[in-house]
Parts: sequence; C-alpha cells; structure tokens
Amino acid sequence: MGGMPLAAGGREPARLLLALEGVTKEFPGVKALQGVSFDLRAGEVHAVCGENGAGKSTLMKIISGVYQRDAGEIVYKGETVRFTSTLQSEAAGIAIIHQELNLIPHLSVAENIYLAREPRRGFLVDRRKLYADSKRCLDRLGVDIDPNALVRTLSVAQCQMVEIAKALSLDASVLIMDEPTSSLTEQEAQLLFRVIRDLKSQGTGIVYISHRLDEMAEIVDRVTVLRDGRYISTDDFNAITVDDIVSRMVGRSLEEKFPAPTRQPTKDVIFSVSGLTRRGVFSDIGFEIRRGEILGFAGLMGAGRTEVARAIFGADPFDAGTITLDGNRLMITDPRSAIDAGIAYLSEDRKAQGLAVKMPVDANLMMANMEAIANPFGVIDRELHRQSSQHYVDLLSIKTPTLSQPVRLLSGGNQQKIIIGKWLFRKPKIMFFDEPTRGIDVGAKFAIYQIMDELAARGIGVVLISSELPEILGLSDRVAVFHEGRITATLTTRQTSQEEIMLYASGRSRHGE
Repeated sequence: MGGMPLAAGGREPARLLLALEGVTKEFPGVKALQGVSFDLRAGEVHAVCGENGAGKSTLMKIISGVYQRDAGEIVYKGETVRFTSTLQSEAAGIAIIHQELNLIPHLSVAENIYLAREPRRGFLVDRRKLYADSKRCLDRLGVDIDPNALVRTLSVAQCQMVEIAKALSLDASVLIMDEPTSSLTEQEAQLLFRVIRDLKSQGTGIVYISHRLDEMAEIVDRVTVLRDGRYISTDDFNAITVDDIVSRMVGRSLEEKFPAPTRQPTKDVIFSVSGLTRRGVFSDIGFEIRRGEILGFAGLMGAGRTEVARAIFGADPFDAGTITLDGNRLMITDPRSAIDAGIAYLSEDRKAQGLAVKMPVDANLMMANMEAIANPFGVIDRELHRQSSQHYVDLLSIKTPTLSQPVRLLSGGNQQKIIIGKWLFRKPKIMFFDEPTRGIDVGAKFAIYQIMDELAARGIGVVLISSELPEILGLSDRVAVFHEGRITATLTTRQTSQEEIMLYASGRSRHGE
C-alpha cells in the first residue's frame, strides 16, 4: 500500500484493522487530500504528523463519516466501507476524539459521555446506571470530575478529559485521537498514556495526531507524515528521529525550537498583583512583571492559572487583592475596564472566546477597537478599516487569501495571530497568553514565540500560561508555579528544571523563590 514498509526486521505485520488507498478530498478552491494512503494494525498506535493544513483532520473526518471522500477506498475489517455519519462509524467500532471539543455545554458530563446511547429502564433513562458507567470511564482516566456537573462549568482541560472518556465508553476497535493532550499537563498526559497502553494490549488500534512530537516516543509504534494534503512517508517510530519528522512535515529543517531572545529584562516592575483571592478558587496570589521579561505560569489542571488571568482581565470576579500597572492601582470590574487600562487576554479556547469564526479576517482584527476606525458619528471608515487590517496581516505574516476570508477557514496558527493582532491594535501594556500554541504546528509555534519575544522587547509585559514545561523553560524568564489555587514558588527559568517545577506544582514543596 503506497510503498508502506512491513514492521521492523521484515516481520509479518499484525492484523490490519483499517486501510486507506488513494483517498482524495477537495473543498472549493482547496485540495485537502490528494491520493493519500494509510493503514492501521490491531494493537498499535500509529501517529499522523503534519503542519496545520496538511490534511490530518480531514483524513480522520473521512474515516469517521464526517466528510465523504471524492476518490479512493477505505477497507475496515476486510470490507470496503463508506460511512455517511459518525453514528454509522461509531456503530461499526470507530471512535474519534476531535481537536475541536464536541460537547453540549448545558448537559451534564454523564449525559455528554453517553449522548444518544443512554442506558434505559423501560422508556426512561436509567440515571443511576448512567452515573455509574460515566464514573467508571472517568476513573479509568484517573480524573476527579463529577459526572453530574454541567459541562459549561468545566475548564478546557476537563472538557478534553470528558471527550476522551466519551470515546472510551464506546469500546471501539479503532480510536482516533486528534490532539488529545493539547490542553493537558504532563502529569495528566501520563495518565492518558497509561490508558493508551492498556487499550493497545487489548488489541485496539489507535490513530494519534499531535503536535507534541517529543511525547510520541512513549507510545507510538509507527508514524505517517502528510504535507500539503499529500502522503510523504511511513516509518517505524524507533527508526526515525523527531528532527526527521519535522523536516518532512515542513519540507525543511528547523534547527531551533525557540528563537534567540531579543529582549533584555530589567528590574523595573511594570505590573504587580498582591493578595488576589477568590474564595474556593485561588488565594493570596502575588507576582510581578518586569519590563522586558516573559513571566510563565505553570501548574497542573485546576491549579488556578487561567482563573487568576480571567480575574485580572475582569472576566471573573475576585473577592480581595490589588492590581497595579505603572504604579497606579487599577479598579477592574469587567473586561472593558481591564481593556481600557491596557490589559489583554488571549483565551485558551480561541475559537469560543477569542474569535468570531464565521466573520472575516478584517472584522476580527478590528473588533476590539472599532472606535479607532470610526468617525465621530460612529460610522466605520471603510478605507481606514482595510488599511489597519492589512497592516496587522503584514506585520504578523498572517496567511490569508483575502481580508474577507472567514476566519474558520484559516489554520490554527493564523487564527492565533489574528487574536494577537486584534489586541495589538488596542496598544496593550500587559498581555496574558493562555495556552497560545495549543493545537498549532511546529512552524507556527516558532512564529508565535518570535512575536511574544518581540512584544516583551518593546516593553509590553507578557505572561505565558502553558501546560508544556519545555515551552515555559524555553521562552519565559521566570515562572510562577501554581498548586491548588496558590503560587508555591517563583523560579528563574535558567536556574530551574522540569523536575523542580513539577515538585512545586504537585505541592510537595512550598518554599518561595
């Protein structure tokens, strides 16, 4: 199939569960897939790698029945298939965990896990069994989430765990994981890897899509690389290096993961927080941001990093504490007052909280500062609107065919750049980046890192909230470590390590800087 090799050493491969040959898919003006071949064996993890727009998610959606292929063949368990819906593919034993969370906010966790498959007692839903079965799936992942909790009350990371539990509840023969660890900390990812190994031992075939290439060594057996909708290669994972994978993904080598810093941090404190408290969520939070530095926020899921950022931005209330910018105490009551003071927040869920995905590029770039492109009567100056939008497209190297392109059609990296441009148009003094590279490929990550470095070099205070410790260590100057709603340490990154950060993040030490 497409020149794919046998297993290492020429041994006979395990039983094929799934085989694709010459799959092609076109959208208006875009060839998403061009003659792609791929196969999956029982009891293996087969990674699919590629930059945003390479065709990975499109391929998975064709397998699961979300999209219909234009050409090619799919053979599942020895039979040619064409699923026309996810209900059909799930009934056949194929489950997919989508990169874009697919949960219903106003329903409970248990109702989401067993949506349209609820256990019944006669004509009624068996609530006791629904709760017990959902609890069993969540316990298998090692997470403490109440099955009765409404999904809208959960964090992004918790929602990711619910998506995974939902897939596990199907007892599928083929499990497709599209960026399953994108919002998980390293400790939470290890719990997931334990489950993956368990599924492998039971003969489940797993398709694994992730931009976190370093983590693949722990679980992946084979890796297939796609580029620009085309099949590039398939190899045993232990016969190839991460650098090889990256060079095949982007068509060039990437020598450095992080840009050489251009900023020069000073001791000049431009922003400080003291005694920030929200009962039951976080307590006595205090930190400083110095001119020219990037401050990292690290911690496990639920440690309070995002909650603190949202409170400072005015999106959530807080009970006590002081916030000072340029020596002036701020009175923040809502996002508008924070924005007016010069604070910007890039949400971890960019599509739900950072973008109007159905609207065009120019509208998204201008939406945070419409008054700047309007006349005194509130009428938009169309030419100024176009010029200002084009300025940020050029400044941030946003790849879009036109300014009128709907944002939902752009890659994750370009969507993130649009949010950055939106806030830059406000000329902020402090910017919080919450998981800024979640679901973004390695090439786009580097571009985002460069932008953050340049912002800090211009004197803008930058806070990086990230679950990826290599990202924290590679980009930030200092890191505030959170544990159960408190900052347990503030460390200088060049003098610390992942192990020390995890020590403080797990609450095993509470010594300060």
